[in-house]
Amino acid sequence: MAFPERFSNLPEYAFPRLRALLDPHPAGGEPIAMTIGEPRHAMPPFVAEVLNDALAGFGRYPANDGTPALLDSISRWLQRRYGTLVTPDRLMALNGTREGLFNAAVALSAERKNGATPVILTPNPFYQVYAIAALTVGAEPVYVPATAATGHLPDYASLPPALLDRVTIAYLCSPANPQGAVASRDYWAELLALAEKHDFRIFADECYAEIYRDAPPPGILEVAQQVGADPERVLSFHSLSKRSNLPGLRSGFVAGGPASIKAIRQLRAYAGAPLPDPLQAVATAAWNDEDHVAHSRALYQRKYAIADQVFGGLNAYMPPEAGFFLWLPVADGEGAALKLWRETGVRVLPGAYLSRDVNGENPGAGYVRVALVASEEETLRGLTLLRNCLYA
Repeated sequence: MAFPERFSNLPEYAFPRLRALLDPHPAGGEPIAMTIGEPRHAMPPFVAEVLNDALAGFGRYPANDGTPALLDSISRWLQRRYGTLVTPDRLMALNGTREGLFNAAVALSAERKNGATPVILTPNPFYQVYAIAALTVGAEPVYVPATAATGHLPDYASLPPALLDRVTIAYLCSPANPQGAVASRDYWAELLALAEKHDFRIFADECYAEIYRDAPPPGILEVAQQVGADPERVLSFHSLSKRSNLPGLRSGFVAGGPASIKAIRQLRAYAGAPLPDPLQAVATAAWNDEDHVAHSRALYQRKYAIADQVFGGLNAYMPPEAGFFLWLPVADGEGAALKLWRETGVRVLPGAYLSRDVNGENPGAGYVRVALVASEEETLRGLTLLRNCLYA
């Protein structure tokens, strides 16, 4: 039986790969999970009440694009957060942001661009759905280094003009997963100008936008409005998984130009899986409330301080600007993760599992990713064990 060739060279996904590396070996201490970006702060206090009041909605097919109440709450949140007016016709609720990051490419990436195979740009390292979206639509994925040399953000403008003329989509995650780097207003403005010059869309993955150290990260929608960019150039993706500690809700949204959103909605109508109406009610309440977000952010800021304390004086340490990951340089990511597990029980993710080899080099190979999602006490214990094991 034949299988599609376009997926034949996919590496094993990060977490099955991690289990194959670590699970054959006993933990060297009480296990501490610092691998997956699954928030473990308390859910908003109103979730159970809102869900209970909306239970009858499980007896109906859900609103495909998002209930009017949910789209209105998202629109008002965007106005509060970024000062941008995004009307409901420019929004669609998502069954998890990963769904949107994938399906938007299916809906919007042309089969050919300037008579050639299209290109989809992605940072390297990156969130792995970007690559599978490119392969699904028959585009050539181009992995652009996002390393210390480029401020941990990709330098798309350095690519050859002939390649840029084939680009249909450029993915950009800010705050970046895994490095915690933030795209400045100037970075966004320059990327928007590049997209205009070479006629491509920007898919801005802004799922970590509400977790930051000091100042709120600028968003692409506000910068696009300031520079007068074509709204169809931009799609912005946000999630309640990180903002509201609701990864199991599978709720996010995409905002963009009306024509782009219309095309994504049409695809969803045929092939998508909209969020059940009771869960949309919970999402509506979450976007309307800022108190739980501020409380959770304060917890992350205290964990930034713990990381700064533990790794203070270590030249290799780069404090993240935002998000909840540490991106720690080591001699070899896999070797470091295995050593840490076998000697301490602390479980981290090798950086190479989030990257691709390009010209024989993997920009994540010399790193481990550490998720700051546990309690402050467990975070302090895990980071201290990590420092003593890998940097003594």
